[in-house]
Amino acid sequence: MRAVLCKAYGPPESLVLDEVADPTPGAGQVVVDVRSCGINFPDVLMIENKYQFRPPLPFAPGGEVAGLIAAVGEGVSGLAPGQRVLAMTGWGGFAEKVLAAATSAVPIPDAMDFETASAFLMTYGTSHYALKDRGHLRAGETLAVLGAAGGVGLAAVELGKAMGARVIACASSPEKLEVCRVHGADEGIDYSREDLKTRLKELTGGAGVDVVYDPVGGELAEAAIRSMAWEGRFLVIGFTAGIPRVPLNLTLLKSCDIVGVFWGAFTARYPARHREHIGELFELWSAGKLRPLVSKRFGFNEAAAALREISERRVHGKVVLVP
Repeated sequence: MRAVLCKAYGPPESLVLDEVADPTPGAGQVVVDVRSCGINFPDVLMIENKYQFRPPLPFAPGGEVAGLIAAVGEGVSGLAPGQRVLAMTGWGGFAEKVLAAATSAVPIPDAMDFETASAFLMTYGTSHYALKDRGHLRAGETLAVLGAAGGVGLAAVELGKAMGARVIACASSPEKLEVCRVHGADEGIDYSREDLKTRLKELTGGAGVDVVYDPVGGELAEAAIRSMAWEGRFLVIGFTAGIPRVPLNLTLLKSCDIVGVFWGAFTARYPARHREHIGELFELWSAGKLRPLVSKRFGFNEAAAALREISERRVHGKVVLVP
């Protein structure tokens, strides 16, 4: 089979398209015939050796796939060849076939196409866990989403609206903010031109924001915390702009929380609750309240360009790799 491989750590252009042996499932594993692979920021970090998980070289990046079960290993029940699934694999998805733990393979709704499925779980799963379990977002509260036009950001915008919040989308261009408005944002802040702290205060009448969803980090984090409401919750999702240094006296002055969100660890520690969350997300999708945006599709020979879209923060919603 064909696979896009990282043979040495480096930039996206260092990836190599090569032929490798088809995978064989072991006990508790399945092989998925990949029809689409969602691309996420951790894929970029992984090939640059900057991620917390380091698969042995060579490896194919891509941890989120959708396709057909091609084979099942010993002890696998409830899954059969030909079944349509999505799966979280960690890596390996930039290939025509990929091994996955049977517990990570989830049957998808009949009406959900493979590209949508491959762009669904990581972003919506992360944002759902963040807003529901970690942020305890309530109807009527105000939610500010940084990096709101990206994959997890746009998912947070839609989920915030579905949960009854007033959503302020914060992004780096008018074009990105327009995407957010189409997906339900009530207000928008262009932080490339406007002062984030000042505008958040203005849009909340000085009261501040109840929940901040931050996958960006960098200088924006402190500005967002300074605009928090009393007993607000600041959700730490990721650091596409770098890991910030935050004066902790701000948490005392506002009696607010800084809350870490590690969705991957949550899914491993609490698999039953994770499955419940997936069921809730599928219900919201079936009801038309979630509309995953796949803005671009790439082939294997365009893998480097796809990862550049992610690393340079040009993506609206998600991009996928289609074998």
